[in-house]
Amino acid sequence: MLARAVTHALVGLEPRRVEVEAHLQLGVPGFAIVGLADRACQEAKHRVRSGVVSASLEWPLNRRITVNLAPAALRKEGSGFDLPISLAVLAATRQLPHERLAEHASVGELALDGRVRPVAGTLAVAEGARRAGLRWVICAAESAPEAALAGVDPVPVRHLAEAVAYLRGQIDVPSFEPVPPEALTGELGPDLAEVRGQERARRALEIAAAGAHNLLLAGPPGTGKTMLARRLPGILPPLTRQEELEVTRIHSVAGLLPPERPLVTAPPFRSPHHGASAPAMVGGGSAPRPGEVSLAHRGVLLLDELPEFPRSVLEALRQPLEDGVVAVVRAGGHAIFPARFQLVGTMNMCPCGARGDPAVECGCSSQRLAAYREKLSR
Repeated sequence: MLARAVTHALVGLEPRRVEVEAHLQLGVPGFAIVGLADRACQEAKHRVRSGVVSASLEWPLNRRITVNLAPAALRKEGSGFDLPISLAVLAATRQLPHERLAEHASVGELALDGRVRPVAGTLAVAEGARRAGLRWVICAAESAPEAALAGVDPVPVRHLAEAVAYLRGQIDVPSFEPVPPEALTGELGPDLAEVRGQERARRALEIAAAGAHNLLLAGPPGTGKTMLARRLPGILPPLTRQEELEVTRIHSVAGLLPPERPLVTAPPFRSPHHGASAPAMVGGGSAPRPGEVSLAHRGVLLLDELPEFPRSVLEALRQPLEDGVVAVVRAGGHAIFPARFQLVGTMNMCPCGARGDPAVECGCSSQRLAAYREKLSR
């Protein structure tokens, strides 16, 4: 007995079609998942079995179950394969029709009681389904507004039993409430109109926003450098629809998209700590994930106290600033992340911070000043 379900794995931000094949045969009972699955994906066998039983469905006894995630050369990561694996196993045991399952893509994590939980990257999976010619995507109810952004019809389910009943034709497509437009705007950030004085700094911010320029704010502590930098996103041009989807896709893959605001409509703002590593800044890891420069795509990346960042981190920003993309290369493959952002740095004018302050005298030597400036990338 063989059945197939369709889902997608993510390589960077790109969805790759994955066929979940479930085969049952007589023999010593067992459950094996093959196809270069990581540990979270291998653990699906426990969640799937418990979820099927909790949904009052029949778990095949005295059968050896083999689940193949094809293509086998593509690494599969995460718990989003739980739902398609469970549906493929149920189709192999003739508990739901093969034909209906083949018309749908599916993605979601299963709880031990059969509930369907949302996973990161649902938007990218839905886009992959649309490109593959699939009209419907079965997903968690919380992810339905996100999946709808890809131009497919989401099938929101809260429990495995609900997904099975839908595929059997026992219930209609579960409805979901679209997020109201006012909820998509999100919270308003700091407003430059709140600033009094600072005419030269305000003018510099306006020029940087109009021309998409990078900006370095230098001055004594307490002069409002960080306060001004945080107000730059509020005066940037609004994002186009295509740019909104670009930014939303990145945040979805990173798992930073709140269910109540499935679409990012404002330029993002990121302000990493100066202890961030180069992979955290530009992206990386054994499974490439977007870094801070990609999370700031179409927005602002603030490096507060710029000289405190390691020189290697500052040098790693060269390619994103010049090319607008980050290419992460690993032995197992490579991924490309967009990274077109405005860089804003703040710094004191000397190590002691007194330089430029008329009330305090700077005691830094010329050698100390030169060493301080050498921390910056040329």
